[in-house]
Amino acid sequence: MLDAIFSQPNYLAAKKMLDVTVLRHEAIASNLANLETPNYKRLDVSPTFESQLQKAVASQDPSQISAIQPELAVDSSAVSGRSDGNTVTLESEMLRLNQNTVEHTLETQLVSASLAKMRLAITGKG
Repeated sequence: MLDAIFSQPNYLAAKKMLDVTVLRHEAIASNLANLETPNYKRLDVSPTFESQLQKAVASQDPSQISAIQPELAVDSSAVSGRSDGNTVTLESEMLRLNQNTVEHTLETQLVSASLAKMRLAITGKG
């Protein structure tokens, strides 16, 4: 019974997006830590992840959604404006950090709401 609830495509997609925000937060932390490292290349979640997740969600196949794993990659769109070749800018990373925090909060609320509904159905209490 519980497996059926936890394998709903929307629930799995929300959990997967939660995993992505955690991974992106790690990338941002790494980028900020290497702000002054010569030739450091900015990291982010692989750009193919979003399209893979959209296809998997569209198929409504829980196994496809579960199989997708986000990974970090060098951000090829980041261009160095500095003489040392580093592609990280403090302002951009701070903006992305704030954006990622908002996304994480939203996704946490989505997953929590799903779990609260299940708790209500099981116990009859909110």
